[in-house]
Amino acid sequence: MSENPATPESAPATDAAGPVSPDAPEPGASPGTSPGNPAPVATGPSGTVPSDTDLSDTDLSGPARRTQPMFPDGTGPAADPAGSHHERRIRSFQPRRSRVSPSQADALRRMWAKWGLDIDGLSRIDLDAFFDGLPVVLEVGFGMGEATAQMAAADPDTGILACDVHTPGQGNLLALAERNGLTNIRVANGDAIILLREMLAPASLAGLRVFFPDPWPKKRHHKRRLIQPDFLSLVTTRLAPGALVHCATDWEPYAEQMLEVLSAEPTLQNLHSGYAPRPDFRPLTKFEGQGLDKGHTVHDLLFRRRPV
Repeated sequence: MSENPATPESAPATDAAGPVSPDAPEPGASPGTSPGNPAPVATGPSGTVPSDTDLSDTDLSGPARRTQPMFPDGTGPAADPAGSHHERRIRSFQPRRSRVSPSQADALRRMWAKWGLDIDGLSRIDLDAFFDGLPVVLEVGFGMGEATAQMAAADPDTGILACDVHTPGQGNLLALAERNGLTNIRVANGDAIILLREMLAPASLAGLRVFFPDPWPKKRHHKRRLIQPDFLSLVTTRLAPGALVHCATDWEPYAEQMLEVLSAEPTLQNLHSGYAPRPDFRPLTKFEGQGLDKGHTVHDLLFRRRPV
């Protein structure tokens, strides 16, 4: 789950600086740059960060974050895994730039090759092999990963493919998984749309979780909201019959949109007559608790994929 107290609603992959113009260049890019043509940065003789550079506690913002491996040996998540392979479009997220702690960097160095996945859109994932045969739920946006780790611990027989672009959160979730002996978590870095469309097989998911996505509250930014008819049309092709779609938000207008869009999707069935009570398996996080203390109302929505 995402836990970003700087926004009215916790966001899975947003920048605390707030929304940007849909036509603006992506964060970290300078005029005339793109994911396939990034701004140049100072590098060593081989074109990488010099080998004596210690990035364990580096602010991974700006062009260096976009164009260089996270660590000198090339380990860790890629800065822009899909690169120029896929179209540029209006996205529901902004990369959140913040400092990676030494413990998060250490987890990324050691564990990314085994439990991490860069969403490059170039190949299909074998989920059975990746999760040792467990049924897999996709979680889009997990913030720092505390709630994801709790759900994984409570249900070790379900794999969680946790997707986000927040590097500190990726490292933190891997560290939590290792610390708590959780073997049913994998971390995906990049765009969930590309993951769903290019890298997941039809009917391969046992569920989808979208907890506290960015509400994009301004009307002109509503097109950036994740829960849209086109997104659900894609998602439902990747859901197995009976798969559970679980969304949650504390932004009332977005909750109304979610309910309308989910209810209009013919392949989904609402398990309640409207909003659902918070199920016990979705942990209450500290930021959600702070929102409740301020009078926010949290809405859960639970829908089931109908049989084919």
